[in-house]
This record gives sequence, structure tokens and C-alpha cells, in this order.
Amino acid sequence: MRRTSIVPMSALLLVLSLALQAGALPAAEPTAPDLAASIARLEAELVARHGEAVRARLARGLAQASSLWRAEDGDAAAFEELARTHFAADPATRDAMFARLEAALQQTGGHLVEIVRALRMHVDLDAGAILPFDEILAGYAPDAHLSDDLFANRLAFVVLLNFPLTTLDERLAAGEGWTRREWAEARLTRPFSRRVPAAATQALTAAASAADNYIAQYNLWMHHVLDEEGRRLFPAGLRLVTHWNLRDEIKAAYADAQGLARQRLIAAAMERIVTQTIPAAVIDNPGVDWRPLSNRVAASPVDDSGGRGRAAAPRSAPGTAPEPDTRYAKLLDVYRAARLADPWSPTAPTLIARSFDEGRELPEPRVRAMFEQVLASPLLPRVAALVRARLGRPLEPFDVWYNGFRPRSEHGQAELDAAVAARYPSARAFAEDLPRILGALGFAPESARRLAAMVEVHPSRGIGHAFGAGLPGLPAYLRTRVEPGGMNYKGYNIAVHELGHNIEQTISLNDVDFALLAGVPNTAFTEALAFTFQARDLELLGLAKPTEESRALETLDAFWGTAEIAAVALVDMEVWHWMYEHPSATPAELREATVAIARRVWNRTWGPVLGVKDSPLLGIYSHMISNVLYLPDYPIGHFIAFQIQEQVERAGALGPEFERMARLGNIAPDLWMKQATGAPVGPEALLAATERALAKLE
Repeated sequence: MRRTSIVPMSALLLVLSLALQAGALPAAEPTAPDLAASIARLEAELVARHGEAVRARLARGLAQASSLWRAEDGDAAAFEELARTHFAADPATRDAMFARLEAALQQTGGHLVEIVRALRMHVDLDAGAILPFDEILAGYAPDAHLSDDLFANRLAFVVLLNFPLTTLDERLAAGEGWTRREWAEARLTRPFSRRVPAAATQALTAAASAADNYIAQYNLWMHHVLDEEGRRLFPAGLRLVTHWNLRDEIKAAYADAQGLARQRLIAAAMERIVTQTIPAAVIDNPGVDWRPLSNRVAASPVDDSGGRGRAAAPRSAPGTAPEPDTRYAKLLDVYRAARLADPWSPTAPTLIARSFDEGRELPEPRVRAMFEQVLASPLLPRVAALVRARLGRPLEPFDVWYNGFRPRSEHGQAELDAAVAARYPSARAFAEDLPRILGALGFAPESARRLAAMVEVHPSRGIGHAFGAGLPGLPAYLRTRVEPGGMNYKGYNIAVHELGHNIEQTISLNDVDFALLAGVPNTAFTEALAFTFQARDLELLGLAKPTEESRALETLDAFWGTAEIAAVALVDMEVWHWMYEHPSATPAELREATVAIARRVWNRTWGPVLGVKDSPLLGIYSHMISNVLYLPDYPIGHFIAFQIQEQVERAGALGPEFERMARLGNIAPDLWMKQATGAPVGPEALLAATERALAKLE
């Protein structure tokens, strides 16, 4: 994931945003010619020529193609010519068309992915300062015109004429009985379900890239974050990116006898970020000292930057002005860019609908109900009581990130950092250890060597991410932060998680039976598979071995973490609904709304459990800005991960089961889960296991 500095909106995005506000971009699709008579004539003619057996398929194909035909595509005669020329009446012709289209689209899409990876290389990697033109490269979408081009040259209409364009309801109702080929056909037509102008696609890419760059450089120099007595509670040189590193520092502090004071300071800093009362001068600036509780800023007498971070503030009078709602301005830029696609997406007219119905293929009401099922469970206050007893103090808002159920709580942060740095002084050292890591996870030696060879490890500018290849045979990219003294535990933990993504990406790209089924049903599934790696990070370091008690504790950790991120996801979802309800909002208005939503969700879910009201901490997640509407994938991923883990335990080894599941490819979520684990997606397995774990430990 990513970092933070203020990146100006690209000229293209500015023009497009202004065009949207002024009504310069079309608000609805152009009028299409009346094709009713042509469709009737074509159906009669082609059925007479090819037989009654083609009628149903022909009627559906004509309806699909005509629904997206515009005046610019030609008149009725042009539509008739297309249908007569390209309708594949006999099975052999249709099979040949399918195979050639699959190969062509794999090559086209795959090479575009490779171009994007190359264009983003410098902003993603820790390889020197980002220059303004790097941001232009990273914000360019080489595929922005692809849909336009494929409709303009009529290839999209050929696909729609011959293969079914299915709805979510159809896939949910009938998909379980489909063959793999039928699922591949459903994926073939999916990119042609709407015609979004290239300008709208490019605008969203530019806005998302600007938001991503902003977050990726949003660091706090913790040696310069002081308590009210002026004490430096954090080691020199510690530079943490929000929110990931800040949250993980809170987690690590549970193993530190002096950790409570640090946790309170970090939580205060997080609240300042959410409410935008953080002084702009302290962001990625080692030249100033900051006391978050009183919000005082002073020039720092300590220089621990090593040349990193932005230029120090003037020593005489560092600025105390708050960040000017930049966080929410970036989110509004993304929202406004997303709206450009809304009029062109009649079946999913908001980014919210596209995210759930098309991206996840899980309806939003069902997803929301699963989250509420966990947060309203009577198990949550029972687990909270256990946390309170283990800590020996009243709970505080940051305890949503309680990490004491995990074995890593037995090891202090310094011990973990030292162990990791000794083993992985560089990204290359981690790459060279991949065959051993995969072998320790249960992959057969040959598979471990093959898969390890398909992953390149790079030092990340931000927190880290996995970037899968676009074409079979090419490597996936693993990015994680590597500090000057070597990888620390946070970087290692993220690297193990991203490795899970990379291995899934590699298997689901290279080992599936149809190229159109490459991948997994949605990002929650790749998150779930990555969690199965990440949960074993200490075992891979030789610092923990599972026992019956540790398994029970890990179940409670999974439940607690799922409840935390489910509440965060609800905030994300409600913020997007608010933006759609208030399309003219200013950044300040969005800030106020987000803080209010975060507090409202808190008071309904975590507040009664922790005994604290009105905390805005649920609004801290950087995904809300740089990976919009991604957060619901995490709790869904936790559900799936737990179901997968139970299946792995039944099977006896992670490696073979991981490979089998990743080869299922991009089919419907519940169908994938039934074939992988025997049950549809849901929290029931996690809740039942939590009940058993509590019975053992209470």
C-alpha cells in the first residue's frame, strides 16, 4: 500500500472535473438509431438460414449488441451488415471465435498491465526523489481508450452478438451449474457491459494516482513526536507511514512494558490526521518536534533524518497551521472522477454499485449484513472482557488493534526487528530466501522453486504492495519497505503478506484452464489467501510453533481483527453514500461528515464494548483515500481466510491446498468457496470457532 505528500491535481483531471461541474461532458448516452425493425428482420432471416436451434442465442445477441449501438456506430443498415457478417451460427465457428478472442484479449490486456507496471516503477520503488514528470507517467492510463477502440472497430459488438452478457442475478442463480467454458464466456463479455468514455477512465486513474502518491509519502518522524513533558518515547530515525506503520506500532507496543504511553501518543496523532488538525509542518518533516496532545510545534534540536524526509522547517518559527483538509480534497477528487463514469453505467450507476455488484459480485446489503453480524455478536463483549483482563486496565480506543493474542506479543519490537534485519539486510536477501519460505509453508520442492523464480522483490517507497504480471511467464512484483539498516519486522510482516498475493497471482495466471478465468473472484479472495501466509510469519522466522492454546488465541485474534476492520469498512461505505448524497460538498464539509460518521459507527459498535464514546479513529485508514471502497474486502477476506484455514487444517498442508484453490480462478465468490472449502462466503465458521476458543480460555 502507500505514503503522503501533497501532489497537485493533474491538468487533465482539473479540466475534466471542471467539465463535469459545467455540464460539458455528456450526462447521458447519445441517442441510438431505432433498430427494432432491423432486429426483427435479422432474426427471421438468420433463423431461416441456420435453423430454429439458433433462435434463442441469436435473439439474445441482437438485443445485447443493439443496446450499446450508437448513432456514431452507423445506421440500421450498418448494424444489419455487422450481424449478418459476424453471427457465428455453427458451434465450430463459435469455438474458433472464442479461442481467438481469448488469446487476443489476454495479449492486449497483459501487455497493458506490463506498460502500467513500467510507468509506475519510479513512484512505487524507493529509488530517489519523485520528480513531477514521474507523477504524470504514473497517472497515465494506457488502457483508457481500449474500450472506445474496441467499440469503434466493432469487435465489442462481435463479442456481444455471440456470447451471453450475464447479470449478477443470473450468475448467482445459475452459475453453480455452468461449465468452466460457460464461466469463461461470461468473463469474455463482462468488459463490454457498458461504454465509458476514455476521458472518464483517464480522470479516475489520474485522481487515484494523485491520492496514492499523497498517502505514500505521509510519514511521521516518531523521534520528534513528544509527550507533554517533552520526552522522546520513540527511537531516533523511526519514520512511520500512515496509517499502516502507525497502527502496527500500536500493535507492537503491547509487548513493551513502556508501550502504553507510546500507544496514546500515536492514537492522538491519528485523531489529528482524521480531524485535519495536524500541523502541516510535521508531515514527513524531521526538522520539527510535535506534541500531539496539545498540538504544539517547535524547531527540533535533533537531526536524525539521514537526509531523508522533506526539508526541515525554519528553526526559528516552524508553522503551526493545520493541513488544509488535503486528505479530504484528495478523496473528493477521486469521487468526482468516478462520477464521470456514472451516466455511462446504466446497470451500476454509482461507484458503490460497481464496487459491490460488478467488482465483488456480492450485493452491498449482504456484505453489510455480514459485517453487522460480527459487530452485533455477543461474542465481542466477551472477547473484550478477556482483553481487559489480559491488559489489567480499562480499554482505550486504540485497543481495537490489540495484538496480544498473537504469539508475536511474546517478542519485543526490538527483538523482532533485530531478527529480521539479520536475516534480510536487503530486498535481495528476502528474494533469495523465497524457496525456503515456500517450502516451509508446505509447497513441494519443485513448486517452491518454480514459484519463487516468478517473484521479483523490490524495496518499496510506500508500505508495500503486490503487483501481479499481466502475461503468463512474466514475474510478479513484491514491494516492501526496506530501511537503511535492513528490513524491519513491519516490512517483513508485510512482505510475507504480499508474497501470498504474488503466489496467488502467479498460479491463477499461469495454471488456470482458461485465460479468461485468470485471477480470483474479487480482491477479498486474494487478501484471504495472503492472510494464510502472513499468519505464519513468526513460524517462518523460527520464533513460534502452533499449540492448541495458540490456535485458540489466533482464533480470537482473527475475530477481534475482523470486528475492527468491519467497522472501518462500514465507515468507508457510509462516507461514499454521503458523497453521492452531497455531490457539491467541499473538503471541509466532507471532513466534518467523515468525522461524524466515524464517531457514529464507533458509538454503535465499538463504543459500548470499550466503554469510550465519540472516537474518530475508525476514519484513519489510508485506504479510504488511496484505495477507495477497498476496505470491505478485508473483513470479507478474514471470513474467507478463516474458512480456508479450516480447510487447510483438514487437508494437513497449506501448499497443495493453496495451489488447488488458486487454480479455481475467477468464478463467482460463493461457487469458488464451495469448491474450495465446501461452504459459501460468510462469518459463521469464524463465529463458531470463536465460541469454542472462548470456552477454552475464559
